[in-house]
Amino acid sequence: MKTTPILSSLLAAAVAASIGTAQAATLETERYSIEVNALVDGLASPWGMAFLPDSSLLITEKGGALKHVKLDGTTRTLDGVPEVVAVGQGGLLDVAIDPDFAENQLVYLSYSEADPAGGDGNSTAVARGQLGDNGLENVEVIFRGAPKYNSRQHFGSRLVFSPEGHLYITLGDRGSRMQDAQTLDNHHGKVVRIWPDGGVPEDNPFVDTDGALPEIWSYGHRNVQGAVLHPDSGELWTVEHGPKGGDEINIPEAGSNYGWPVVTYGVNYDNSIITRETHKDGTEQPFYYWVPSIATSNMMFYTGDAFPQWQGDLFVGALRGQQVARLDMEDGRIMHEEALLTDRIGRIRDIEQGPDGYIYVITDDRNGSLVQIKPAE
Repeated sequence: MKTTPILSSLLAAAVAASIGTAQAATLETERYSIEVNALVDGLASPWGMAFLPDSSLLITEKGGALKHVKLDGTTRTLDGVPEVVAVGQGGLLDVAIDPDFAENQLVYLSYSEADPAGGDGNSTAVARGQLGDNGLENVEVIFRGAPKYNSRQHFGSRLVFSPEGHLYITLGDRGSRMQDAQTLDNHHGKVVRIWPDGGVPEDNPFVDTDGALPEIWSYGHRNVQGAVLHPDSGELWTVEHGPKGGDEINIPEAGSNYGWPVVTYGVNYDNSIITRETHKDGTEQPFYYWVPSIATSNMMFYTGDAFPQWQGDLFVGALRGQQVARLDMEDGRIMHEEALLTDRIGRIRDIEQGPDGYIYVITDDRNGSLVQIKPAE
């Protein structure tokens, strides 16, 4: 993997310390000189973001706050967010807007939810509400992961709309329930597909399978925290955390098994063996994987005009790797990987293309930032 050239000591210090809103750093990549500028600081462990039609953003904070952020740095907290279980990896997670937002003003949130029946379990849930002047109104829960389980780990979760209007929800295996990823009577380690009101599409692959939950689209996943539609094919692409090694990019197909924990390219964090199998009949191989892990977050295909030589490339944020991996895509194949921003701004939690064609990331920190990446002048 080729990393970006080293910045001058002054710029490196400025960026590593968190590039302030009054500062911008310029660095060289293989194809561009880019300007990196923190537009907003002081975000409390931001997790997901979505652009609104007016080019402002909604940004979630893991503790449970939903922020409305303008690119001039103006920020306010919105009302109406469901109560979240903010423990471990749980909290307020992804945010997405309805494909028909201009008509219905619907916003979707994924989050870790306590058991409504009063038990000690929790799971990933998805709620939607209409965005009003002060926040979300008429909020309703449209999906609850089952079963509720007492865990602080592996909630997923990204929200992506298909071209046909389905809502994909990516989920985690809940950590100690990894074997559940191979069975169809639970949502652990699954990608699910529903309609925006929570209904189940009749053509989901397991609708007619006895004992299977009908929302399931694909299974055998570990902890899917990145998802995007391919801009040409409309296919869902996902990226998930492996254990120690084996972060994976997959293109989940209906009814397919992606292997976890029966097959993996990783090992346990203590280096003990999970399985010696990397291939097995009935399971799908990843499209791409990392050993060692970079701790992947969200992903995006670049389709804008600001960086024409990056058009069609896949960008994947990384937490442990503290970078953005640019995967040079040619004719459906990854030809090359370039690491951007390595150790410059911290852990990358989300990455999105803005309406202006620039790239935006949020950093996973108690004092997180919204960072803009654009061509240097």
